[in-house]
Amino acid sequence: MGFFDKIKQGLAKTRAAFTEMLNDVFDNADAIDDDFFDELEETLVLADLGMDTVNKLMKELRRRVETRGLTTTEHVKFNLKLILNDMLNVGKPELDLSTSPAVVLVIGVNGVGKTTTIGKIATRLVNEGKKVMMVAGDTFRAAAADQLEIWAGRSGASIVRQHEGADPAAVVFDGIQSAKAKGVDVILIDTAGRLHNKQNLMNELNKISRVVERELPDAAKEVLLVLDGTTGQNGLIQAKQFKEIAGVTAVAITKLDGTAKGGIVIAVSDALKIPVKFVGVGEKADDLMPFVAKDFVDALI
Repeated sequence: MGFFDKIKQGLAKTRAAFTEMLNDVFDNADAIDDDFFDELEETLVLADLGMDTVNKLMKELRRRVETRGLTTTEHVKFNLKLILNDMLNVGKPELDLSTSPAVVLVIGVNGVGKTTTIGKIATRLVNEGKKVMMVAGDTFRAAAADQLEIWAGRSGASIVRQHEGADPAAVVFDGIQSAKAKGVDVILIDTAGRLHNKQNLMNELNKISRVVERELPDAAKEVLLVLDGTTGQNGLIQAKQFKEIAGVTAVAITKLDGTAKGGIVIAVSDALKIPVKFVGVGEKADDLMPFVAKDFVDALI
């Protein structure tokens, strides 16, 4: 099953809610007038695109209607899809794994599916023939390293871990040394999702980043933020905070199959200008899929 079919299936809840509302707006429009635009705007806000993104989208859509003389709802819908595509295309769609090893630092609050996402990415990379190592840098949560070890066994990746409460930066240092010795292609680093406060979290991530930079100065590096798609605008707030703290370069959005509001994908891309590189639409390892903007918009509308 390709991305389009899988995302269409995974977004069943979102499609059922969003498409029905959208169709009501387009099918019942007597004219492309202010009433039509007001209804469309309300529908997009309800889909969790967020006010800033919706305002920008509506401004551009109105401009196109006026300058291109669009008079049919089909033409307006087509241009709506084009604008959404533009909002989603904000960077390279795939992780930068151009060096060996490459490093992916995975961040996000507890409960978003961070460790599971690492396991699923590891599975995908191992299936592509890459040698993968997981580093259990979340030493504050008792089950985190155990959960990662289970995924290592499932995926065929190796793992470096220490005891609960160990210094995360020291675990990362050990992992990098081991990866160098074993000729690993990709290092996936798990991190704590919540420390006592924002400053502690920033300090911890900075320590880890400094170790990576010192030990692998020429390696391709990604900071992948994992967000829970069901949290809607709270996810956007998290994304803004983590971008400020950790210099996020990529986003994975999980649990999209469990939400009737898929607009958070567009909101994050547009507000932060950070590409969404993976979306999760189910529990299985292959249900975390590389993101394809056009297919996502086509599946949604």
